[in-house]
Parts: sequence; C-alpha cells; structure tokens
Amino acid sequence: MVPHFPGANPRKRGSIKRDDSTGTPAAPYPRSRTRPPGRQTMVAACCLVLSLSAGVLAAVPSAPTAEAKPPDPAAKKKQLDSKINRSKADLDDASDQLGKSVAAYNQSVAKYQAVQVRYAAAQGQLAAAKAADAVAAGKLAAAEAALRTAVSDVVAGQKLIAEKRAVAGRAVRSAYQQQNSLVGLSIALRGAAPADIATGMQVQRNVFGIQSNAITNLNNAQAQLASKQVKVAAAEKEAVGARAAAAATVKKVAELTKQVAADRAEAAAIAKVKLTAFKAAEKEKNSEQAQYNSLLAERNRVEQLLIARAKAEKAAAARKKAAAERAEKAKARKEHRKPRNVPDPTPSGGGRLSYPVSSYITSPYGMRFHPVLHYWKLHDGTDFRAPCGTPVRAAADGVVTDKYYNGGYGNRLFVSHGVMSGDSITTVYNHLSKYKAHVGERVKRGEIIAWSGTTGYSTGCHLHFMVYKDGRVVNPMGWL
Repeated sequence: MVPHFPGANPRKRGSIKRDDSTGTPAAPYPRSRTRPPGRQTMVAACCLVLSLSAGVLAAVPSAPTAEAKPPDPAAKKKQLDSKINRSKADLDDASDQLGKSVAAYNQSVAKYQAVQVRYAAAQGQLAAAKAADAVAAGKLAAAEAALRTAVSDVVAGQKLIAEKRAVAGRAVRSAYQQQNSLVGLSIALRGAAPADIATGMQVQRNVFGIQSNAITNLNNAQAQLASKQVKVAAAEKEAVGARAAAAATVKKVAELTKQVAADRAEAAAIAKVKLTAFKAAEKEKNSEQAQYNSLLAERNRVEQLLIARAKAEKAAAARKKAAAERAEKAKARKEHRKPRNVPDPTPSGGGRLSYPVSSYITSPYGMRFHPVLHYWKLHDGTDFRAPCGTPVRAAADGVVTDKYYNGGYGNRLFVSHGVMSGDSITTVYNHLSKYKAHVGERVKRGEIIAWSGTTGYSTGCHLHFMVYKDGRVVNPMGWL
C-alpha cells in the first residue's frame, strides 16, 4: 500500500464555483481549434476603458462643424453587438460567475459606447442646426433690410410723382391758356417787327415742349413706382419665409440642446454601472487567477510525488523481473534446458485503459487560450458527460492510493495501475460526488469506484479524467 500524498486530507469546500481547465504557462502548441490568436474579451482592456471613461465626454468635440457628418449609431451598435457575441463565445473556458461578470461589463461598455455615439451625433446635429440658424438669421436680416429699402423707395417714388404731377399740371394749364389762334394775330396787330413775331412763336413752342416733358416724367415716375411696389411685395414674401425658417431652426436648436444634455446624463449614469460591473469582473478575474495558480500548484505537487512513485514502481518491477529471470535460469539448469524469456507482467485487458464512464467526450485534453487571463493553459484531462450520480469505473486493475478534496478538482480519487507496457500509469478521477473504493483497496477493471458530481471548480456534473505516465500528466486518449 502506497502512503497518502502529504497534505491531501479533505478540506472544507468553500465557495468555489468552477474551472475545468488547468494549465501551465509553457510554450503553447500551434492552435488548431476555434479561437484565433488575436481574439480577446473586453475585460482585457477594462482598465484602460475605466481610466478613459471619466473624461471621454469632454474628449468629444463640443461643437463639430456644420459640414461634419455625424456617426451612425445603428451601425456602431451593430459592431459592438458583434464584438460582444464573440467575447461571450470565448468565455466557455472560464467559470460561470466570471462569464456573467464579464458579460455584464461588456453590456455596460456597449451601452456606454452607444450613448457616446448618440451624444456625438446629437452634438453634430446641434452644430449644424446652429449654423443653419445663423444662415437663416442672416437671410432674415437681409430680407428685412431689402424690405425697408423697397418701402423707402416707394415713399420717395410717391413723393416724386406728386412733384411731377404738380409740374405737369402747371404745364397743362399754361398750355391751355396759350392755346389761342389769335396769338399770332395779336402779335402782328401790335405792329411788332418780324423778329418779335418769330420770338413769340418760339416762346409758344417752348411752352408746349415743357408740357410734353412734364407728362413724360410723370409717366416714368409712375412706372418706377409700380416696379418698386412689386419689389416691396417680393421682399415681404421673402421676409415671411426667412422668419419661419429662423423660428424652425431656433426650435431645433432647443430640442437638440435638450437631447445632448439627456445623452450626457445617460452616459454618466451608465459610466457608474460600468464601473460597478468592472469591479465585479476584476474580482472574478482575480479569483480565476487564484484558482489557476492553485490548480497549477496542485498538479506540480502531484507530479513530483508520482514521479518518485513511478521510479519506485519501475524499480520494483525491474527487481521482480530480475528475480523471476534468476529463478527461471536456476530451473533451466536443473531441467538441462535453455532459460525461457520472462515477460513483463501484463494487467488484465492488456496495456490499454477502459473508458471510466459509458458516455462521450465533452472537452478533450490539450492547450487552451484563456479568454480572460490571456495566456495558454493546459486542460490536463478529458471531460466526459456524466450526470451527477453516474457510476465511475476503474480504467484498469490497480490499487487506490489516494482520495481527497481539492478546491479546483473537487473530490479526487487516484488509482495506481503499476507498470503497463513499460510505463508507470496512474489514473485520477475528479469532481466526484461520492466515493465507493477506499485507500489501499485493490480494484478490478470496470469495478465501480465512485460516482460523478460537480464538486470543486465546476459548472456542471461531469467527470474530469486524468492519466499520469511516469508521474507526468498525458493525454488520456493515448491510453484509451
């Protein structure tokens, strides 16, 4: 009977939840599964995001130019949702609580970034509205100035027409008074000289010319007045439109100002939620790191003990074989024949192991990239589907060497199978709910030794099956 591992006494379970993956920071194997090397969850940048969150609103331009095209919130949200879905898919190697904390943090980050996009868009629209308001105000001022000028021109035109009418009236009266057929005779009868008569006739013609000019000026002034009145009507119409446009932009500016204030307040509220979620995710990440360190220390401790045990078992097997060979030689001398070869002891079932449960594999042995801790780690066994209470059977003949509780692996049971095909083989059964076999007991292949469970760092009932070859953990599928 092989003694217990030092310090392997059962311990109180505590409040640990789960992580089926354990590992070592050794150089990773080439990735062959689903996660691309560059993928990572948003928690990796949570410290940076948190440090920027307090000043991010101030960093958004307060008054973008009116020509700047605001970002599309719907497109940005779609990108964020896609990133969150990828992050959630990466969390299958982490604990349930860590996954929930990270998911909550990711959702708060998405909301925060979405409201930032809305805030920036509203600011852009507000700047555009303010620019439009300035343009509308300028148009309104120009229209009102044009209207005032047109009205002033009409008043001046009306005054000019009044003056022209007075002049035309005097000219008409004078012409009327001068339109007498006896004017020429009167001049002749006065015995005027021919030169005087010619002068009188010229005066008469001048009077008639003045009359014609006065009437023409009056008509021109009336035409100009009519044109100015048309301009006044057009200026009044444009002024009405400018006033309406200015009123609309003022209303839009007021609405967008309220929207910007609401988005700023929402961003501040979400920032508080994000901070809380970040602290929870950081706490769970630290717990995950602690569990990883604990599992790594446990595996290293077990390996050192099993390496020493493997050396002892192989030395004992070599001594046993040497004794058998000496006995065979002695017997051969007595029987006067050649010594026969002494084979290595072969366990029942040959040099292979049997499945510990009648089920299928849910998670194979191999290197994994932890989505939160961001390094490669070894999933040091093969997980089988095994609802709680499923019988767990010995993979080969052997001796139960140890059973104890570990915070990560839960209830563990070790079976040493001795030397198989030249290698010292030990199988380990983890997350058990109950033991059947006892330390020091010899068990047969297929014999029930325990029942499956979800103890330790585990999210659900299953069996985590491990194989140690010469004291070092190996892929169980190489022996099944």
